[in-house]
Amino acid sequence: MWQLLAPTCWMLLLGPVYGYHKKGSTTNPEANMNISQIISYWGYPYETYDVVTEDGYILGIYRIPHGRGCPKTDVGYDVWLGNSRGNTWSRKHLKFSPKSPEYWAFSLDEMAKYDLPATINFIIEKTKQEQLYYVGHSQGTTIAFIAFSTNPELAKRIKIFFALAPVTTLKHTQSPMKKFTNLSRKAVKVLFGDKMFSPHTFFNQFIATKVCNRKIFHRICSNLIFTLSGFDPKNLNMSRLDVYFAQSSAGTSVQTMLHWAQAVNSGRFQAFDWGNPDQNMKHFHQLTPPLYNVSNMEVPTAVWSGGQDCVADLKDVENLLPTITKLIYYKSIPHYNHVDFYLGQDAPCEIYQDLIRMMEEWL
Repeated sequence: MWQLLAPTCWMLLLGPVYGYHKKGSTTNPEANMNISQIISYWGYPYETYDVVTEDGYILGIYRIPHGRGCPKTDVGYDVWLGNSRGNTWSRKHLKFSPKSPEYWAFSLDEMAKYDLPATINFIIEKTKQEQLYYVGHSQGTTIAFIAFSTNPELAKRIKIFFALAPVTTLKHTQSPMKKFTNLSRKAVKVLFGDKMFSPHTFFNQFIATKVCNRKIFHRICSNLIFTLSGFDPKNLNMSRLDVYFAQSSAGTSVQTMLHWAQAVNSGRFQAFDWGNPDQNMKHFHQLTPPLYNVSNMEVPTAVWSGGQDCVADLKDVENLLPTITKLIYYKSIPHYNHVDFYLGQDAPCEIYQDLIRMMEEWL
């Protein structure tokens, strides 16, 4: 699909000749903003914090303490936005430089073992609340299933876990990223190195604000999203494509992508395989990486899945559901793809209203 986007750059340069210049072009201001600026742009108060994990990573997290204007407006919840190590907003460490391979030696295991506990504990300390509601999407559910099933004390701090497009196993995934799994570990490192995978670049920003903001390219840009997430064109606000592309591709480690490839190939929900028994023994005190047992999780959990989701395939979700010990709610939305859970125009009525209702009932 990027091959289709590349020629559009030439069309932009030749635009004045062919009459395309500024025709149908509108760039949303949020496409050029950071998280704090976006929150403020929509009239909400914000606070920013740095959270230091036990192993030295510095995570940027954001807080919307109340609604517009005063604490009593809107629904009234205190909202915190977390980030995992290595993405655009959390790329610092007390000791290691992001230019070093040591910084990028992490996968889903470390996000669950260090990032999530550090963030949750920080919020609880700051707010003096005994429990929190946790809303996760995709990888946000993966690290939660790991953390809450292996860390009982952390699990006690969660009142309800809302899992949107949950991912534990990827046996049935149909995402094009599945082709990544056909490469050997050595080939992956030759192609992508051993540090960062898919950072946000100048090219990404150019495509977002100079290509995808134009109506003539809306179909090409939206098809890229659908290719990666599943098809649901009626539910995507095409006028916001520049924002979606500008704020995506925040980056992670190559090792994290190897962990995902391992999940696809093995069909198991398992810790990262370090590649040889000695390394596995060093990290896990056993020759093979341990399996994660979701049934050990005692957190009340609500799940939403999508019938057109090519990442969190419905078959994988259906295999997950019986292992959730305290499943309090489940809804499958037939037309939903992987990003509809946060980009879908009907997400408020399909998901958020029920989510808020459950929070109110469990107060």
